[in-house]
Amino acid sequence: MAPAQRTVIVVEDEPDAAEMFAEMMRVSGYRVLKTYSSTPAIAMIANEKPDVVILDVMMPDVSGLEVLRFMRREPELTGIPVIVVSAKSMPSDIKTGLDAGASLYLTKPVGFIDLKQAVEQVVAPLGDKLPGQL
Repeated sequence: MAPAQRTVIVVEDEPDAAEMFAEMMRVSGYRVLKTYSSTPAIAMIANEKPDVVILDVMMPDVSGLEVLRFMRREPELTGIPVIVVSAKSMPSDIKTGLDAGASLYLTKPVGFIDLKQAVEQVVAPLGDKLPGQL
């Protein structure tokens, strides 16, 4: 029996970038939902409980970091891996993202291979273990 399709939520205010990330994930076999602002993202993440969230930091309403901090405070959401994808590339920005609870922090522009590997890295530990493995 095939495993259930994994779900990725893309939170990115730039429609072209959101669609590019979404398409990268669809090609990799994921079910993709996307939103262009943080406020609906919080409800979407809470309702869907995706396998991974791809999150931009600079959003028009609420910072992506606030979405991340919210997720880390909520018991039902705290275990969902979050990959921050941001144009903010200073070491202090990356540290802030990781300190807020990001699983990984990628700086834009992000290529297909980098994003696919990042998602696989954070999603694989969630249950793709072979029989006989702990």
